[in-house]
Amino acid sequence: MDAKIWDVVRADPRYAYEAYEFLCDAVAYTQDSLGRCPHDADGPGADYHVGGCELARGAAALAVREFGMMAPVVFRHWGLRTTGDIGAVVFNLIKAERLSRSDRDDPGDFEDLFDLPDALTSAFAIVLARPRKNPR
Repeated sequence: MDAKIWDVVRADPRYAYEAYEFLCDAVAYTQDSLGRCPHDADGPGADYHVGGCELARGAAALAVREFGMMAPVVFRHWGLRTTGDIGAVVFNLIKAERLSRSDRDDPGDFEDLFDLPDALTSAFAIVLARPRKNPR
Protein backbone atom coordinates (compact mmCIF):
# COMPACT_ATOMS: atom_id res chain seq x y z
CA MET A 1 0.00 0.00 0.00
CA ASP A 2 1.22 3.44 -0.96
CA ALA A 3 1.01 6.06 1.81
CA LYS A 4 0.86 8.93 -0.71
CA ILE A 5 -2.17 7.38 -2.38
CA TRP A 6 -3.86 6.85 0.99
CA ASP A 7 -3.36 10.56 1.71
CA VAL A 8 -5.03 11.38 -1.61
CA VAL A 9 -7.97 9.06 -0.88
CA ARG A 10 -8.47 10.71 2.50
CA ALA A 11 -8.38 14.16 0.87
CA ASP A 12 -10.69 13.15 -2.02
CA PRO A 13 -12.79 10.11 -1.07
CA ARG A 14 -14.82 10.16 -4.32
CA TYR A 15 -12.53 7.48 -5.73
CA ALA A 16 -11.38 4.16 -4.28
CA TYR A 17 -7.74 3.49 -3.48
CA GLU A 18 -7.76 0.81 -6.19
CA ALA A 19 -8.73 3.38 -8.83
CA TYR A 20 -5.53 5.29 -8.09
CA GLU A 21 -3.35 2.18 -8.27
CA PHE A 22 -5.09 1.10 -11.47
CA LEU A 23 -4.51 4.45 -13.16
CA CYS A 24 -0.82 4.33 -12.27
CA ASP A 25 -0.74 0.95 -14.01
CA ALA A 26 -2.79 2.35 -16.90
CA VAL A 27 -0.14 5.01 -17.53
CA ALA A 28 2.53 2.32 -17.94
CA TYR A 29 0.19 0.18 -20.05
CA THR A 30 -0.64 3.11 -22.32
CA GLN A 31 3.00 4.12 -22.69
CA ASP A 32 3.87 0.54 -23.62
CA SER A 33 0.95 0.31 -26.08
CA LEU A 34 2.08 3.53 -27.78
CA GLY A 35 5.78 2.61 -27.77
CA ARG A 36 6.66 5.32 -25.26
CA CYS A 37 8.03 3.23 -22.39
CA PRO A 38 10.97 4.66 -20.50
CA HIS A 39 14.07 2.54 -21.05
CA ASP A 40 17.50 2.94 -19.55
CA ALA A 41 18.98 3.10 -23.05
CA ASP A 42 16.86 6.10 -24.05
CA GLY A 43 18.66 9.39 -23.92
CA PRO A 44 17.74 12.57 -22.10
CA GLY A 45 14.85 14.42 -23.63
CA ALA A 46 12.99 11.27 -24.69
CA ASP A 47 9.24 11.92 -24.55
CA TYR A 48 7.17 9.33 -22.69
CA HIS A 49 4.18 11.62 -22.26
CA VAL A 50 0.67 10.39 -22.95
CA GLY A 51 -2.19 12.83 -23.40
CA GLY A 52 -5.55 12.81 -21.68
CA CYS A 53 -7.43 11.04 -24.45
CA GLU A 54 -4.65 8.50 -24.93
CA LEU A 55 -4.63 7.71 -21.22
CA ALA A 56 -8.42 7.49 -20.94
CA ARG A 57 -8.53 5.08 -23.91
CA GLY A 58 -5.60 3.11 -22.50
CA ALA A 59 -7.29 2.85 -19.10
CA ALA A 60 -10.49 1.56 -20.72
CA ALA A 61 -8.54 -0.98 -22.78
CA LEU A 62 -6.62 -2.19 -19.72
CA ALA A 63 -9.84 -2.48 -17.72
CA VAL A 64 -11.44 -4.63 -20.43
CA ARG A 65 -8.31 -6.77 -20.57
CA GLU A 66 -8.07 -7.15 -16.78
CA PHE A 67 -11.75 -7.30 -15.77
CA GLY A 68 -13.57 -8.42 -18.91
CA MET A 69 -17.31 -7.88 -18.79
CA MET A 70 -17.01 -6.79 -15.15
CA ALA A 71 -15.03 -3.67 -16.14
CA PRO A 72 -18.02 -1.30 -15.98
CA VAL A 73 -19.01 -2.69 -12.57
CA VAL A 74 -15.46 -2.32 -11.23
CA PHE A 75 -15.14 1.25 -12.54
CA ARG A 76 -18.53 2.23 -11.11
CA HIS A 77 -17.56 0.72 -7.74
CA TRP A 78 -14.34 2.74 -7.77
CA GLY A 79 -16.21 5.97 -8.63
CA LEU A 80 -14.96 6.16 -12.23
CA ARG A 81 -18.07 7.01 -14.25
CA THR A 82 -16.73 9.43 -16.85
CA THR A 83 -13.46 10.31 -18.54
CA GLY A 84 -13.51 13.41 -16.33
CA ASP A 85 -13.28 11.13 -13.30
CA ILE A 86 -10.16 9.55 -14.80
CA GLY A 87 -8.70 13.05 -15.15
CA ALA A 88 -9.56 13.92 -11.54
CA VAL A 89 -7.73 10.81 -10.32
CA VAL A 90 -4.75 11.56 -12.56
CA PHE A 91 -4.44 15.13 -11.28
CA ASN A 92 -4.77 13.91 -7.68
CA LEU A 93 -1.89 11.54 -8.43
CA ILE A 94 0.10 14.45 -9.85
CA LYS A 95 -0.49 16.44 -6.64
CA ALA A 96 0.70 13.40 -4.67
CA GLU A 97 3.82 13.25 -6.87
CA ARG A 98 2.97 9.73 -8.08
CA LEU A 99 2.64 10.95 -11.69
CA SER A 100 4.35 13.80 -13.46
CA ARG A 101 2.80 16.59 -15.46
CA SER A 102 3.94 18.40 -18.56
CA ASP A 103 3.21 22.04 -19.33
CA ARG A 104 0.62 20.95 -21.88
CA ASP A 105 -1.46 18.89 -19.40
CA ASP A 106 -4.77 20.25 -18.17
CA PRO A 107 -7.66 18.62 -16.26
CA GLY A 108 -9.93 19.70 -19.12
CA ASP A 109 -8.03 17.29 -21.38
CA PHE A 110 -10.13 14.48 -19.87
CA GLU A 111 -13.57 16.06 -20.01
CA ASP A 112 -16.28 14.48 -22.19
CA LEU A 113 -13.88 12.51 -24.39
CA PHE A 114 -16.16 9.52 -24.91
CA ASP A 115 -18.81 7.48 -23.14
CA LEU A 116 -16.75 5.52 -20.61
CA PRO A 117 -19.34 2.82 -19.79
CA ASP A 118 -19.83 2.23 -23.52
CA ALA A 119 -16.06 1.91 -24.05
CA LEU A 120 -15.95 -0.71 -21.30
CA THR A 121 -18.72 -2.81 -22.86
CA SER A 122 -18.49 -2.28 -26.62
CA ALA A 123 -16.06 -5.18 -27.11
CA PHE A 124 -18.59 -7.66 -25.75
CA ALA A 125 -21.76 -9.09 -27.23
CA ILE A 126 -24.20 -11.57 -25.80
CA VAL A 127 -25.13 -14.12 -28.40
CA LEU A 128 -28.03 -16.43 -27.78
CA ALA A 129 -27.94 -19.81 -29.42
CA ARG A 130 -30.87 -20.75 -31.58
CA PRO A 131 -33.18 -23.23 -29.92
CA ARG A 132 -32.63 -26.80 -30.97
CA LYS A 133 -35.38 -28.67 -32.68
CA ASN A 134 -36.64 -31.61 -30.68
CA PRO A 135 -35.81 -34.83 -32.49
CA ARG A 136 -38.87 -37.08 -32.76
